[in-house]
Amino acid sequence: MRENGESAVFRGGSGLKREVLGVRFDDLELEQAVQEGLALASGPDCRYVVTPNAEIVWMARRTPELQDLLNGAALVLPDGIGVVYASRILKRPLHQRIAGVDFAAALMEKMPERGFKLFLLGAKPGVAERAAGRLREKYPGLLICGTRDGYFREEDPVVEEINASGADVVFVCLGAPKQERWMAENRAKLCAHLLIGLGGSLDVFAGLVNRAPRIWQRLGLEWLYRLLQEPRRIGRMSRLPLFLLAAVGARLRGEK
Repeated sequence: MRENGESAVFRGGSGLKREVLGVRFDDLELEQAVQEGLALASGPDCRYVVTPNAEIVWMARRTPELQDLLNGAALVLPDGIGVVYASRILKRPLHQRIAGVDFAAALMEKMPERGFKLFLLGAKPGVAERAAGRLREKYPGLLICGTRDGYFREEDPVVEEINASGADVVFVCLGAPKQERWMAENRAKLCAHLLIGLGGSLDVFAGLVNRAPRIWQRLGLEWLYRLLQEPRRIGRMSRLPLFLLAAVGARLRGEK
């Protein structure tokens, strides 16, 4: 529903949503997002959460299927300062960036209180197991009931393994758009209640990739830190100015 006549502002199940170049983001702060996640994990159905950055929104702008997958999520969180900048350009400002890895970390802090079981899916062989070991140390009481790497061809055995584990929450780290498609296509078969698409987060949790120092994160420069660490990402990073230019163009055209 449009609110107060402002274009591309909607009321969704989790509150206010703001559209940024076709993707409807939930306008929440981190603690609010975590409470929404816990509520979904307690719900009767299997729902999924996505955490698109500017690159994924740019991809979705050209891929209607991906745009539909993103907008079909129970929660759409802005993982990337570029999305926040674009929302401001479009005069639909999002409160803050909520990185997927931060959302997952804050959720894991609360999960032991609820007794939720977590399954880790994705990354290269051995990475999920390593991440599980480190996460158990960092979050005492966290129940990790299973792991599986992302190198599989058949989906049904993976679904059966997750169901047999008794997982309530699944971190799906297959990269976009594979993880979004996997969650949407398999959620009806799963007994878990919450699926969260988290891209390369398992590499971070396993200690294989270092996040930018806090000061870089606060300044919105985590993308630059990552580029300095991995210069091969320059091709992907070059899409960010194009993404912001698209937001400027949409604003000038009064695009909804």
